[in-house]
Amino acid sequence: MSDHELAGRLATAAGELLLDVRSELAEASEAERKVAGDKRSHDFLMEALAAERPDDAVLSEEGADDPVRLSAARVWIVDPLDGTREFSELGRDDWAVHVALWEAGELVAGAIALPAQGVTLATPTVDSPPAGPDKPRIVVSRTRPPSIALAVRDALGGTLVEMGSAGAKVASVVQGLSDVYVHAGGQYEWDSAAPVAVARAAGLHTSRIDGSPLIYNRPDPLLPDLVVCRPELAEAVLAVTRD
Repeated sequence: MSDHELAGRLATAAGELLLDVRSELAEASEAERKVAGDKRSHDFLMEALAAERPDDAVLSEEGADDPVRLSAARVWIVDPLDGTREFSELGRDDWAVHVALWEAGELVAGAIALPAQGVTLATPTVDSPPAGPDKPRIVVSRTRPPSIALAVRDALGGTLVEMGSAGAKVASVVQGLSDVYVHAGGQYEWDSAAPVAVARAAGLHTSRIDGSPLIYNRPDPLLPDLVVCRPELAEAVLAVTRD
């Protein structure tokens, strides 16, 4: 099984497990669903990667950071449940599972599963999004749109699309449901690794907000800002976000 196939299969399987958790804990509190979802998806991914790729290192949001990854040739970067709040709210479908592989300095495979939508987007082949509308759609959190996204909207004469997790936001750009995702409020490598791998496979622009490359498997996994957008919009977006 190729790394691309494995990323897609594991993200999908973890998503199915999370749907089971949701069903089992439908009468539980949102806090209980969050804890159970994070733990069970993390445990599944760690066990599966240990079985399928025993020589590879893993960086997971829910696991202790093992410094062995810094000298490893191959590192899986996973977010077992991206959007715990959205997952915990029954009926929400804007949450995700991220599985990505970093090798020799680059992201080489990745998958975003959107379990409640029955969708998994995975490398190496992801369709480029269809043509967008004249007014670019900037995807933002439904409760706290960041000021940088509002500035991009104003500069591009765009509109806002509200959505939950980072993975769901990037997936919406890949799927042609939005056109720009810009974030500057603090993220970690697991928040963006798989989404960026998938976005690149779809031909989208990905970078830091100053236009510099996104670099993964660093000693400090904090990677606080991100731009994912249609390539024809990149110059206009970066003209705003670089300021």
